[in-house]
Amino acid sequence: MSLWLGLLILLALAALGMPLFAVIAGVALLGFHLAGYDPVVLAVELYRLGDLPGLAAIPLFALAGYLLGESGAPRRLVRLSNALLGWLPGGLAIVAIVACAFFTAFTGASGVTIVALGALLYPALRQAGYSERYSLGLVTAGGSLGLLFAPSLPLILYGFVAGQAGGGEVTIPDLFLAGLLPGALMMALLSLQAMREGWRLPRGARFSWSELAGALRESAWELPLPLIVLGGIYSGALAASEAAAVTALYVLIVTVLINREISFRELPRVMAEAVRLVGAVLLILGAALALSAWLVDQEVPTRLFEWLSRHVHSPLAFLLLLNLFLLAVGMLLDIFSAVVILVPLLLPVAAAFGIHPVHLGIVMLANLQLGYFTPPVGMNLFIAAYRFGRPIGTLVRACIPFFLILAAAVLLITWWPGLSLALLG
Repeated sequence: MSLWLGLLILLALAALGMPLFAVIAGVALLGFHLAGYDPVVLAVELYRLGDLPGLAAIPLFALAGYLLGESGAPRRLVRLSNALLGWLPGGLAIVAIVACAFFTAFTGASGVTIVALGALLYPALRQAGYSERYSLGLVTAGGSLGLLFAPSLPLILYGFVAGQAGGGEVTIPDLFLAGLLPGALMMALLSLQAMREGWRLPRGARFSWSELAGALRESAWELPLPLIVLGGIYSGALAASEAAAVTALYVLIVTVLINREISFRELPRVMAEAVRLVGAVLLILGAALALSAWLVDQEVPTRLFEWLSRHVHSPLAFLLLLNLFLLAVGMLLDIFSAVVILVPLLLPVAAAFGIHPVHLGIVMLANLQLGYFTPPVGMNLFIAAYRFGRPIGTLVRACIPFFLILAAAVLLITWWPGLSLALLG
């Protein structure tokens, strides 16, 4: 069987619903077979996956995020954000932006944010006078915010895959720092739009110290979470996987034993939901590592750079092409699949153009973030359509202004490396 015939068969099977990890593994097996290698290479890569350092951070942070999603943390987070920001013009919309970003950062899955916060934010926005289109667009697009903030799973996954692909300058703590300013830029631009949208509406309640104090007391157990993650890592006391373990244990104790918002009977169900997400990521990651080994063996990154060097003559032009390419990829693949497939391919090419691997990671995730609410595969569109009972077309139209704003932020992040690298020292 030729390579192209095998690829056509695999693409046909993918169109019929074959799981993505099986498609990736099939391509890798086909490539190794045609190159004369023993197919056991795929099993070796899957086995090697279990021995890789730092991998434990992914399931542990996922568990913490799902526990938070099932608890009363979303309601407390909205109350605290409203106490701090609700008095501003467009204050409730800004509250929605902040709450979505924080929650997605910890859950690592924007769909969880829409499900957990949508029931709180959408009715509140409509009651405050925001249009249906703006409210739907904000909650749907806002679900993808936070992917650049620690301890986002895609951010950790990029650092993990880049480290395995030879990006020696990439560490997860550096990525946590690098995502702060670009993520803040996205939130700031959306907040300016929210202030413009809310200027004509009646202001919310005035700032109240007593309400802020009450919100702080109610959120007292959630407030230490960023300190545990960032403080533990940057103080040197904890590695990323250790910080994940401490975070998961802390959230488990708070939600089950202290606040008692998740019973012991419900705990296995919540854990199973987290495991399903992590299992899908690990299957894709194992298959993608095998595919990456074959691509490197066939010198695909080298050939790609040689082709680009003949047609592209500056890092800025390469980054522009990269933006267009990643936007197209984000429309067709979920962010986890895109990261594990593309990073080994793009990392050496970007390095040859002098692009820092940490900057590349932030650019990739900022671009792929747009894919969450871009048809035809935008996951947020389908979850929001189900959650709010609206047609997909309505949600697509509602998200267009948010897409344009975030796309402008992506261009700034792409062509201004200092924004990503300024905090690295």
